[in-house]
Parts: sequence; C-alpha cells; structure tokens
Amino acid sequence: MSRRGRVASGQPTIADVARHAGVAVSTVSYVLSGKRAISELTRNRVLASIRVLGYHPNAGARALASRRSNVIALVLPLRPGIQVPVVMQFATAVVTSARRHDHDVLLVTSDEGPEGLRRVAAGALVDGVLVMDVELHDVRVPLLRELGRPSVLIGVPADTTGLTCVDLDFHRAGQVCVEHLAGLGHRRVALLGAPAAVYDRGTGFAHRTRAGVVEAAGRHRVDAVTLPCEENAADVRRRVVELFARHPDLSGLVMQNEAAVGAVQAALAGLGRRVPHDVSMVAVCPDQFAEHAGPRLTSVPVPAEEIGRQAVAVLMRKLAEEPVPETTLLEPRLTVRDSTASPVVDTATYGGPTPVR
Repeated sequence: MSRRGRVASGQPTIADVARHAGVAVSTVSYVLSGKRAISELTRNRVLASIRVLGYHPNAGARALASRRSNVIALVLPLRPGIQVPVVMQFATAVVTSARRHDHDVLLVTSDEGPEGLRRVAAGALVDGVLVMDVELHDVRVPLLRELGRPSVLIGVPADTTGLTCVDLDFHRAGQVCVEHLAGLGHRRVALLGAPAAVYDRGTGFAHRTRAGVVEAAGRHRVDAVTLPCEENAADVRRRVVELFARHPDLSGLVMQNEAAVGAVQAALAGLGRRVPHDVSMVAVCPDQFAEHAGPRLTSVPVPAEEIGRQAVAVLMRKLAEEPVPETTLLEPRLTVRDSTASPVVDTATYGGPTPVR
C-alpha cells in the first residue's frame, strides 16, 4: 500500500494515520489529545487522513494516553414526585450535547446520596459529573466540593460557594407568572405546585418558584395562596374543590405540576368554572405540555434542552481547566396562549369582587 493509499483490510490504526499523513505517530497522538501545539497545516493534514481512512481512536488507549475516560456521569435519582418525561428531556439533551464533545454519558438513577456519587466520581470511571434534582441543602454538595472531579449542578442549592450551577431562574419564573396575572387584573391567585414530597425534601426549583410567586404577589398587592399538588385525579379534585370553597373569588391559577394539569382542568369544569372565562391558568412547564393542553396554556417554559446543553458546555470548559461562572441562570420568558384573560366574575354566583374590565 502506498503512503497515500487506503488501508487494505481491517481497522486502521494510529500508525496507518501517521504513514498516510507523513508524520510521526506521536504527532497524530498530539492532534487527538490536544496536549501539544501542532501547526495548523500539520493538524489539518492529520485530520484529513483520519477522515480518509475512517480511523476511530480506541477509547481505552485514548484514556490511557490522556488519563481521560471521555465519559461524564449524569446523576439523576428517580425519586417520588419527579416528572420522568421532563427529566428524560434533560437526560436526552445532556447525552446529545456530550456526544458533540466526543463524550459518552453514564446515567446514574439510583438514590444513593453521597455514597453513590463517591462511587461514581472517586475512581477513573468518569471525567466529570452532572448532578440533577438538586435540593436547597443537598447532602451531596459537601462531597462535590471535596472531589477531584469537575462537576456541574443542574439546579441551585442554598449555598453555591465552590460549586458550578446551571438552571432556569425559577424564582423569577414564579414572579413572571404572577406579574402576568396581576397585569390582567387578577387580585387573588393560587399556586398549585409540585407534589408534597418534592417540597418535603427541599428540592430547589419548587421552593424557588414558590418564593417568586409570594414575592411578586406582595409587590403587586395580589392575595396568593400556595399549595402542593399531587398527580392523582381524586387528590387533585379534592384539592381544587377545597381551594375554591375557601376562596370563591379566586380567579388565577399558577401550575407547576404538568402531570396534574388535565385533572385540574377537569375539576374546574366539574365546578362549572371555565378557562379562561372564570379562571385563568399559567404554568411553569415544558412547551409541549402547554401546547397540548386544552385550552393551550400560557406558560413559562422549562428549557430542558438549553439547560442540558449549557450544563455540558460548562462542564467541558471545566475539564479544559478554563474559567467558568459560578452560577448560570437562564432568564424565563412568558408565552401567552389561550388560558389567560382578564377576570370576569359573576358576583351573584361566586360572591367575588366587581368584574375587572
């Protein structure tokens, strides 16, 4: 075979690439690992030979040479109250983004706390770690500060010192929902949030959204009540019936439990309350849930794909020992659809305030 010819049989090796490009094997290795500066001309010649020969670096050999596994871990414990379809959007985004950086993803779903994290990250199995379902006082955080592996949290604990976090600004998301309803003239609203188990374990996104709702309600002089919301239809109906029995003039609902949206709308219909004529609804949820609800929901979308992509990008920068921001919060945006309108309340039926026009 000539120096410029293709490999006749079998899988091409790094030596084949070196011969084809007319360089030393070590030069090919440096191009692949990035450990040494190689001239642009030589680098392009090596990359062209790699493409022509169809060379794929052996993962084990590459890991030994670079002390890197080209694997990152996504720690995603599947616990009560977690919306699996939503978290799988995050997981898909992480996997897709990691592949663009030539990394595979080890998905860790068991709820082992710090010990599970130590098991995954303490050895040479992965280069870095992404951690999801972050609690305000997460027991995994102290270990993340101690581990030698770079890490990024998809979520924000109460104390971010020494950590790197990426998330939607859920506090602002709660504010945006209330600001929209207040701007339409609603004076009494309720947050039907995540299941109680999510609040009980201190999950950050749920507490931050609730805090944003309360803060904005106070600022806009809106009466607000916040309640956890389960997913079972019978529980949802009971919650909605009790809510309107206590607050008959309630005209705005903020939802942060997309799995319960259908049951809430059914319960409202059972009470003779139409959306948005009698009750406006705004949700913090992924766009596809809002689009497929009936009526379509005004919403602050949870941009799972963008969050996952940014988290991987920040982790890759940490692996390259580049500076990164401590916390990256994506600004929430409100998409107005069919489920919100100015309140029109029949005072004879509900005993509520004068209609707002």
